[in-house]
Amino acid sequence: MSIDPRGISNLFETASLGAPENAVGFVLWRLAHRYVREIDRMMAPVDLTHLQFTTLALAAWLGRSGEEIQQSELSRAGDIHPMQISLMLKALEAKRLIARPRNQGDTRAKTVEVTQAGVAALRRTLPIAISVQEEMFGEEGDVGGELLEVLLRAEARFKEAASTPSAR
Repeated sequence: MSIDPRGISNLFETASLGAPENAVGFVLWRLAHRYVREIDRMMAPVDLTHLQFTTLALAAWLGRSGEEIQQSELSRAGDIHPMQISLMLKALEAKRLIARPRNQGDTRAKTVEVTQAGVAALRRTLPIAISVQEEMFGEEGDVGGELLEVLLRAEARFKEAASTPSAR
């Protein structure tokens, strides 16, 4: 049974924004995937994926004051599923970029520590990530840039809506 193309055309004329390029969600999704692919490509010589790099950078950022970091904190801060964080940390640990000693207060939990090799990897990879960001987003993606500001406001609205009791 084939579908009438006129019905599909009518659907897009009446119940959508028209072409996919008119939907910010589609454009953002496509751009995010292109960004991840480009980071993956540029970091391949360093043997890191985008998510491994992001996890390592986030662990270093959260641990910059010397306080212990829990896997759950990384998950929340990056809005990354706990199982995905666990997999990324195992991969980073195998590469000796992080260590995961048992938490002294809760032996079921592991803390996350960036190693000297992890810091060295970040010294090489942070400029790569910044370069890709500059190439893709230009000045609008810089600190204080229009694109970054719009994205941060959208994220804040989403977090606020998700935290209201009616949104649950």
